[in-house]
Amino acid sequence: MSRKQLIAGNWKLQNSLEASVALAKAVADGSKGAKADVVVAPVFTALASVAAALKGTHVAVSAQDVYWQDKGAFTGEVSAPLLKDAGVTYGIVGHSERRQFFGETDETVRKKTAALYAAGLTPIVCVGESLEQREQGATVGVSVGQTAAALAGLDDAKLSSVVIAYEPVWAIGTGKTATPADAQAVHAAIRAYLTHAYGDALAQKVRILYGGSMKADNAKELLGQPDIDGGLVGGASLVAEQFVAIVAAAR
Repeated sequence: MSRKQLIAGNWKLQNSLEASVALAKAVADGSKGAKADVVVAPVFTALASVAAALKGTHVAVSAQDVYWQDKGAFTGEVSAPLLKDAGVTYGIVGHSERRQFFGETDETVRKKTAALYAAGLTPIVCVGESLEQREQGATVGVSVGQTAAALAGLDDAKLSSVVIAYEPVWAIGTGKTATPADAQAVHAAIRAYLTHAYGDALAQKVRILYGGSMKADNAKELLGQPDIDGGLVGGASLVAEQFVAIVAAAR
């Protein structure tokens, strides 16, 4: 099955409101006619402005996190319905930085994934191993285990639209990248789990992105792998020309 690739830019804690809107417009202008779906994920404070700036273009907007309750006494949190109200259509959950620095667990990722679905948003579920886990030979076990935990109990009918992002933690922000063959092997293992758990028809629809230091100079080879369906791009997404070059590498 031919899956349309998806290139998502995770801007993390970067850019003022003005800079965010300017970057979003540059991405939209530079990636016209893209073969891939294109998504940008600015900071919370810029979501509504970026969504307004991108209205009518081919570029969608993602939040970088979400809380699983719709409303209540949860100071500092942002719910899925509020994100939708701001013009968001995707939400990143389980990013390794959230797991490492903010106590994200498999259970909270599951709750956040369900909350995004309930609001009609598309989850981008991040999974991946640390350097220590990789050295212990636990890469596939960790990535598949996190995938299974995030999707547990969800309606099978919805799962075909979920996006999984495999991000080897040791490659994020370090300049290190898994070889295309290594990345493909993990992507294939995740898809094999989805086939086992949900059937081949659903597994072949799920897009699995690579999220470990994808850049313009390695994007084409990574994106050419049969089970790599796009990229969750960090640093390179902050420079429009570099991000657009990655989008152009999509098959």
